[in-house]
Amino acid sequence: MKISPSLLEELIATRKATESICKPLQTEDYVIQPAEFVSPPKWHLGHTTWFFEQFVLKENAPGYELFDKDFAFVFNSYYESVGEKVVRTDRGNLSRPGVDKIYAYRSYVTKMLTDFLAENEISKELEDVIQIGVHHEKQHQELLLTDIKYILGNNPLLPVYDEKFQENEIDTSTQKWLSIPKGLYTIGHSNTYEFCYDNERGVHQVYLNDFFISNKLITNKEYLEFIEAGGYKNVLLWHAEAWDWIQQENIHAPAYWHQVDEKWYQYTLGGLIPLTEKAPLTHISYYEAFAFAQWKKMRLPTEFEWEAAQHKFNWGKRWEWTESAYSPYPNYKKPDGALGEYNGKFMVNQKVLRGASLATAKNHTRITYRNFFHPHLRWQFNGLRLAK
Repeated sequence: MKISPSLLEELIATRKATESICKPLQTEDYVIQPAEFVSPPKWHLGHTTWFFEQFVLKENAPGYELFDKDFAFVFNSYYESVGEKVVRTDRGNLSRPGVDKIYAYRSYVTKMLTDFLAENEISKELEDVIQIGVHHEKQHQELLLTDIKYILGNNPLLPVYDEKFQENEIDTSTQKWLSIPKGLYTIGHSNTYEFCYDNERGVHQVYLNDFFISNKLITNKEYLEFIEAGGYKNVLLWHAEAWDWIQQENIHAPAYWHQVDEKWYQYTLGGLIPLTEKAPLTHISYYEAFAFAQWKKMRLPTEFEWEAAQHKFNWGKRWEWTESAYSPYPNYKKPDGALGEYNGKFMVNQKVLRGASLATAKNHTRITYRNFFHPHLRWQFNGLRLAK
């Protein structure tokens, strides 16, 4: 069969969108890796290209010639079954290949990929791999934005990425507690016509007790009240591991908050601005979300409560921490081969986030989407919604 026209169009648009995100950067910005969990922008550009070269062209296009035989070593991320790779912490040491060569790599692979798809019949299995590749690149588009923010936000000059970039859309609705009745709720992805990741599959039922969930995310103003009430100094609000973390890392506010002359400011991709108190809180860890909920004498919703209630409120501006550990659904089976490493092997020591954020790519979210991060990480656009 021929690749579906809509998927081919989405593939081409996705490849262009990734490069558009990098347009405001200066050459030096492409190389920086200020923390282990951040990757240099040029590595994202290469890795998302290597994915298509490795899993589509190399394995399926007759006579395909690799752009560079060393690029699999440079741009493999965590696919142990595919081959050796650069250690993650060393990505920022890759002064070579240069940015121009990586863009040439992208152009080469995109052309070879589109030519191959235009000229050949493909299997349903290969189309599924291409679809995964498109959504994989969309994931990296969000990581690109958040990594760029971390890179620029840790530059002492706090440079502007794009002065038109808006992070703080204000929800003007009135806060309400939504009542969700007890009962059995169906969880998981069941639409066979819509893309989803393997960790969303395994439709099953869960029993939920009565609960209430807020229709609004916590705002900067509400979190500022927590800070001013001594929230970061009250050991009784924190998990033991979290308390050790805030002491060791000197954490006393969300990431990108700066106090200058007793006034709070927030670094955004649009630059340093006065804290927008009515905007939804962001860049907090699970640890901080939990401590805030404790302070309010409430809690975070589970991912199942979130999925059961999500049709009653607006979501999508912040990823929302839940109280759920990232674990497999009933009858979960990871795919065979290297792509089986995509989700399953990370199901340990992580917390689930639901929804999406302002940085999430278009056509890349669902009510069943399960994001996941270690509980101390906060460089993504993470917020929180309370339950009780």
